[in-house]
Amino acid sequence: MDNLLSEGLELMVFGMGFVFVFLTLLVISTGVMSKLVNKYAPAPVAKAATARKPAAAAPSAGASANNDELVAVMTAAIKKYRS
Repeated sequence: MDNLLSEGLELMVFGMGFVFVFLTLLVISTGVMSKLVNKYAPAPVAKAATARKPAAAAPSAGASANNDELVAVMTAAIKKYRS
């Protein structure tokens, strides 16, 4: 029985060590790849935003009707899901 327990503990330590080493190498390689990608293919720089029209103070009547319809559809979907 003592031999079986020691073999089990040895296998556990070996397995946990292997997983630890693998995950450590994975983290290191991911960091290296991230640095290489940022060095050789940097993210494109966003252009300055063009002048925008100011937003309307109050929504139009069509938008209000659209919102009412959207609320009705969402309410019906929730009731159908809960039933």
